[in-house]
Amino acid sequence: MGDERGRRGHETRTAGPPEAAARQYRTAELAEEAGITVRTLRFYRERKLLPPPRREGRIAWYGHHHLARLRTIGALLERGHTLGGVAELLSAFECGRDVGELLGLAGAAVTVPWAEEAAVRLTPEELADRFAGEVTPENLTASLDLGYLGVDGEEIVHVSRRLLDASTDLVRHGIPLAAVLAAGREVRAHADALAETFTGLLRDHVLAGLPPGGDGAAAETLDRLRALATTVVDAEFAMAVDRRVRTELENRLGAHGAAGEPGPARPG
Repeated sequence: MGDERGRRGHETRTAGPPEAAARQYRTAELAEEAGITVRTLRFYRERKLLPPPRREGRIAWYGHHHLARLRTIGALLERGHTLGGVAELLSAFECGRDVGELLGLAGAAVTVPWAEEAAVRLTPEELADRFAGEVTPENLTASLDLGYLGVDGEEIVHVSRRLLDASTDLVRHGIPLAAVLAAGREVRAHADALAETFTGLLRDHVLAGLPPGGDGAAAETLDRLRALATTVVDAEFAMAVDRRVRTELENRLGAHGAAGEPGPARPG
């Protein structure tokens, strides 16, 4: 009877909309809900992949954000990430990365971040509002795999406000989110290739020629190269899109002219 009253009291304290967000799990319940063993859950806690639970005496209580974190870990492991890689990804969402990590360099002078992306924190409801009807398990998994989304406590974290806003606008223009994510994967591959090109220039012609203790000069040079690399990529991409769009419009106008007029299409 005492245990039953305790359970009812716990439900009263945690009840409230939304029901899923209010639910609390004991260790075995959380493991079962996540599809893992209790031993695996405790291992994740030891590796600090899972935030500590709330405790009432000797009882550990977990919330829906713990379940969301476990599902994130599972999705990443299924796609070939190691536990170390998963920990690194989760840490990157929370702390960000810098150019020193990306290039394997040491020294505070050369760890100025190149990316100026602002992370965005969203509730699941806010994410659903942005992509009405498009937040499917498949799209969420693809976003996790790309590194766009992560889970931090009860919030979802998107790594870039600019990418989030662009994705939202593309979907509002009628492009399915799955297609946007597939395009994002292609863009990521091309961006990595471009980054490798500029990293090679940096490695072969800047860092290799620096004297010992030249971190100050390296930081200044890296900052200039960052701006130049962005300028080159922006300019080339803008011109490429302009060429493609012009061709598409000419083809479309030509096709419409041919359909509406006998003989050659009229000039645009």
